[in-house]
Amino acid sequence: MAQNFNFELVSPERLLISEEVQQVVISATEGEMTVMAGHAPTMTTIKPGLVTVKRASGETVRFVVLGGFADITPETCRLLAESASTVEDFDKAALQRRIAELRTEIDSNLDHEARTKAEEFLGHLTTLNHVLS
Repeated sequence: MAQNFNFELVSPERLLISEEVQQVVISATEGEMTVMAGHAPTMTTIKPGLVTVKRASGETVRFVVLGGFADITPETCRLLAESASTVEDFDKAALQRRIAELRTEIDSNLDHEARTKAEEFLGHLTTLNHVLS
């Protein structure tokens, strides 16, 4: 049986989860990561995507996260999200509106750096939209 560790997911609005878990899968900017007890100390940025948590009981829960940071130690994983909610509570219509707004913004006269960042964010949101559909 897998060893448990403490996981916390915090958004500016609230603490979504704080409990002992078996594993957490996060969408880091460098790729998808599976965090388990004993993980090497790591700090990474999180891109928009799903966070899948396997509770100590074996139950799996999923959250939608729209960016943030993860601080991982061998004993804990703290995810500080820009915005987060359960998959069930996530407003998919708001996501689709944000995608449309970004497309309009990209079509406007943005400088190269702003356009590149907007296109990258649009890619993450579009992928998330497909995953949730």
